[in-house]
Amino acid sequence: MTVTVLLVGVVLALIYTEITGILPGGIIVPAALALAMDSPGRVLATVLAALLALAAYRALSSFFLLFGRRRYVVMILAGALVGQLWLLLWPRLGAASLDLRVVGLIVPGLLANNLVRQKVLPTLASLAAVSVLTYFTAKLIGMLG
Repeated sequence: MTVTVLLVGVVLALIYTEITGILPGGIIVPAALALAMDSPGRVLATVLAALLALAAYRALSSFFLLFGRRRYVVMILAGALVGQLWLLLWPRLGAASLDLRVVGLIVPGLLANNLVRQKVLPTLASLAAVSVLTYFTAKLIGMLG
């Protein structure tokens, strides 16, 4: 079922991108967030991790030439690093009872890469729209419980 939800999300993201010209955080990111929509803290943590990865990229880009593949790799690594640091530090802050784990290892980096390529607000708004549409489409056809 998870694979089916991911495929529905990919199709909806592609349709949305063709209509608007805006990538909703990547092709797979809305589907990944739709699968975690029952835990809004996880969605929030993922978006925050992507914004932190974006900040790390902007800091690094003042010292290194980062474009194309190098930028993409830096964004994926920064997103993964932020996500892993989040997992290590969050319980130590005494807030382990809140489910604020990051969705996936590369999802924050994929989202951050699109935040660099496009403006932040249209990308996040598109991400929210396609993720919610994917979630409710999957619910409607019985793929999510």
